[in-house]
Amino acid sequence: MNRNILFHFGRYFIMLKTAFARPERWSMYYQEAMRQMNDIGIGSLVIVALISVFIGAVTVVQFAYQLGGTLVPRYYIGYVVRDMTIIEMAPTITCLVLAGKVGSNIAAEIGGMRQKEHIDAMEIMGVNTAAYLVMPKVIAALFVIPLLVCVAAFVGIGGGYIAGVPTGLITADEYIYGMRAFYDSYNVFMMFVKAVVFAFILTSVPAYQGYYVQGGSIELGKASTQAVVYSNILILVADYIIAIIMTL
Repeated sequence: MNRNILFHFGRYFIMLKTAFARPERWSMYYQEAMRQMNDIGIGSLVIVALISVFIGAVTVVQFAYQLGGTLVPRYYIGYVVRDMTIIEMAPTITCLVLAGKVGSNIAAEIGGMRQKEHIDAMEIMGVNTAAYLVMPKVIAALFVIPLLVCVAAFVGIGGGYIAGVPTGLITADEYIYGMRAFYDSYNVFMMFVKAVVFAFILTSVPAYQGYYVQGGSIELGKASTQAVVYSNILILVADYIIAIIMTL
């Protein structure tokens, strides 16, 4: 088992080395990167916004319930929602969802090309298939996913306002005051660091699973499933490591 892990670990880094080689034609890679930005960014905007609204709303409701009967000021609800959303909820939950949506799509797309021998045909024509198929996706994700995470943070905080203020759990002044209290811009920097790292994971790992898939439709389905599972595990591990490094 250890040998198998080392084998995939080494082949993954070999693929990355090949994928980030000098492009044959910059225009082709630019067009593909733009297409991937549209698919990943615009295609995921609705689901990210929808999830973020309910995450912010649930956080307000649950924390207001926890504060019931205590001496903690109610404006702490806004403070907690802000920091939880920026530090953890927006980058981690958003990228876990995108790992399922985007990651499975990448694995299925590249794996389908491998099974139909499109990749073999491109290699015969002298195309660096790893670079053409993987690099635009990774670069597009590194640009777009941090923007999606930023949108998720804003929408999540807005969802908390919608859930708390009209229902009387907290007043608008208290929520806004809590949003401004104890603000630390370092938390926003941490959010973007997580977003960039998670974006790299949720695109490169599924690309690896699809690029080396073998067999038929059953194996392609397994590769798509493994892409999502491994991406989610690595995102959670990276989340823990980043939290340790950046908060100590």
